[in-house]
Amino acid sequence: MAYCKVEVNTGFTVISNELMRDKRITLKAKGLQALILSLPPEWDMTIEGLSAICVECSDTISSILKELEAAGYLSRYNKPYFEV
Repeated sequence: MAYCKVEVNTGFTVISNELMRDKRITLKAKGLQALILSLPPEWDMTIEGLSAICVECSDTISSILKELEAAGYLSRYNKPYFEV
């Protein structure tokens, strides 16, 4: 599985060169991964949430996310729902 080191500072996101130099993934996938890594943890990490801030439609974003997942840069899961 690919590992991508990220350092987030005020106004900047520093991303490992491993992601940027990986020839298995497209430039669109690299850009979307960089965008995802720059977002705060409380961001709506859904296809709809990402398409709200991107030019690409939700189908394109879904396709790119599948590419990132296949390359090992992305793991998807559903947040558990707890009733209080």
